[in-house]
Amino acid sequence: TSVFLSGHLSMSGALAVVPRKYCVYACMNAAVRAVVRMGIYVKAKVYFVYEGYQGMVDGGDNIVEVSWESVSSILQVGGTVIGSARCKSFRTREGRLQAAYNLVQRGITNLCVIGGDGSLTGANLFREEWSGLLEELAQKGKIDEEAVKKYAYLNIVGMVGSIDNDFCGTDMTIGTDSALHRIIEVVDAIMTTAQSHQRTFVLEVMGRHCGYLALVSALACGADWVFIPEYPPEEGWEDSMCVKLSENRARKKRLNIIIVAEGAIDCHNKPITSEKVKDLVVQRLGFDTRVTILGHVQRGGTPSAFDRILASRMGVEAVLALLEATPATPACVVSLSGNQAVRLPLMECVQMVSFWQKFTILLMLVTYLFRSFENNLNTYKLLSHKKPDTNFNVAVLNVGAPAAGMNAAVRAAVRVGITEGHKMFAVIDGFEGFARGKIKEISWGDVGGWTGQGGSILGTKRTLPAKYLEKIADQMRTNNINALMVIGGFEAYESCLQLHEARSRFEEFCVPICVLPATISNNVPGTDFSIGADTALNAIVETCDRIKQSASGTKRRVFIIETMGGYCGYLANMGALAAGADAAYIFEEQFDIRELQANVEHLTEKMKTSIQRGLVLRNENCNENYTTDFIYQLYSEEGKGVFDCRKNVLGHMQQVKMTLKLQTSLNLYEQRTYREHYSRKVFANTDDSVCLLGMRRRNLVFQPVAELKTETDFVHRIPKEQWWLKLRPLMKILAKYKTSYDVSDSGQLEHVAMHSPKEAETGAI
Repeated sequence: TSVFLSGHLSMSGALAVVPRKYCVYACMNAAVRAVVRMGIYVKAKVYFVYEGYQGMVDGGDNIVEVSWESVSSILQVGGTVIGSARCKSFRTREGRLQAAYNLVQRGITNLCVIGGDGSLTGANLFREEWSGLLEELAQKGKIDEEAVKKYAYLNIVGMVGSIDNDFCGTDMTIGTDSALHRIIEVVDAIMTTAQSHQRTFVLEVMGRHCGYLALVSALACGADWVFIPEYPPEEGWEDSMCVKLSENRARKKRLNIIIVAEGAIDCHNKPITSEKVKDLVVQRLGFDTRVTILGHVQRGGTPSAFDRILASRMGVEAVLALLEATPATPACVVSLSGNQAVRLPLMECVQMVSFWQKFTILLMLVTYLFRSFENNLNTYKLLSHKKPDTNFNVAVLNVGAPAAGMNAAVRAAVRVGITEGHKMFAVIDGFEGFARGKIKEISWGDVGGWTGQGGSILGTKRTLPAKYLEKIADQMRTNNINALMVIGGFEAYESCLQLHEARSRFEEFCVPICVLPATISNNVPGTDFSIGADTALNAIVETCDRIKQSASGTKRRVFIIETMGGYCGYLANMGALAAGADAAYIFEEQFDIRELQANVEHLTEKMKTSIQRGLVLRNENCNENYTTDFIYQLYSEEGKGVFDCRKNVLGHMQQVKMTLKLQTSLNLYEQRTYREHYSRKVFANTDDSVCLLGMRRRNLVFQPVAELKTETDFVHRIPKEQWWLKLRPLMKILAKYKTSYDVSDSGQLEHVAMHSPKEAETGAI
């Protein structure tokens, strides 16, 4: 769709979380880059406003028109290239009057603000006053009446930047995922020394009013205890915590991790500090205890792949929102809901946040404000306590290639199962091991420390159960297995299909069976995301960053990178978007020699600019003839005299984000299904008792594997429809290719909704 913007586009770098404080986050530059390049793509003039609202008030060299090359090589850079500063003058009408004059002088009528609720509130006030400010400028003789009419309306679109993930209306704010990466990196480093010296570490993370970082990092690293402002511990928490730490040491655990949000409080509204927790552990237990305060480390560093893609998508959506804005359109903020970009009225979001800050009814805040917060909290509580009663026996096994997060998934399965009173069994080496009787009961302590370990501790094989059906049925009967959890990729999905089809012959398979998708390829039907894909994507992006850095001193060089994924181009396409690549070759979008030649010509033109390096990603099975070697040789030959070429095959280095949420839902599903269909004969006639748990758009959903067969390309082991293909034009646009961009899915303006616990139970997780 060809679209044009009336007026000019401007970007503000105001990054204030609240009016009195400004903060910079790891992935602002990806949003800046996307807005600039999308704006230029739709033939708009784009301006930087340096130093936030202060630069808008000061004008002069702080408001500068920028080009395509101005945002080159900033994707991997933390902070923001356009700066940020406190601005008291913008809070006054005189300051806003001067800012309006500076914008009108340059013909700027559209503003994209990247910041928190304070910045966005200021932007909305500026918009509301705009016509009055212009009239006042005309009365003072600074602008004429023609300018008042020409620039009569100011359009505002906001993007939320906050590591606390504390803005209402979005599942994730820009910078949060990168901050979590920093925290987990520190925890992983600390755990090695804590293990060696049998120490307890108290980690303080940011979160003055919101405990998201503390809670999710506690889930990801398997912390022993966590303190957050939204959930003050009950009276006597000191005794409970010390008992828990002692029990863990008694189970021969050599370390303890306690995570404290900086705003943590007790039930009397008194602060719980990291030093207070440390002193308590030392005095009562005598454990060697250390405190680590992460501080501003969490704000900086290289952005994660998720944050880069999120910021790029939001930047493009912000420009589209400005294109479609009318004088009657309220200022909006671009948000993320599931895997969809949505637009919400800016002031509805700000007012909702303000409302909950005024009324600190903590339980209600957890329940209603943030869609994922309550589920994370409940998951942490489930994984921290256990019940003695036994309901039924559940077997857990891994199938297919190893993927990061498999061990965390097994840990969650075991602990949630035990918490619900079930007896858990671990199957070694997939279905092949199952047939050979390699099954054993697994306890709470057996899975301690599994969250941070890669690969598959249980062992995993690609073997499907078809040739072992009788032996597997014998083992299920011998061990009285009442439910089966299969964690893996496409092979896990196929395995459950085979077990479902074999129910008529083997009554033992008439039990609840559920697949938890775990594969770096992200090629399992029925889910938008798989466990392990995010980790693999980060490995690819990190490698691409290093390769691009190595080329910084060598001009005119193009790198050809081969990624894994089988026939699924998810890693290549999303890696290209996150790394700022010039092209990505995937199986889902067929290409020929003419397109390869066009890409070479595109890179040849690029080398004439100040950006004298290129990056091309290729999915390993994108084309049987146009191999990585062929593309490398073609680029080398056609680029002779203009650029030279290098190639790199990433291989198995590509081998925890959604794991716990998915696994908790899976356990609850199997328990509910088993109780509803207590008779095994009933199971034989119900397709919904063999399900795959996946994320579809905004929700986690259980889908019968039998129904997913029609959505599957079994020859190439990919879903017939894949959501991420809609982002492919975005990657091309940001690489300066002329292409069409489907705006039919662009976020229409929605309204902020409040979610109740009942909605969470019914699948709106």
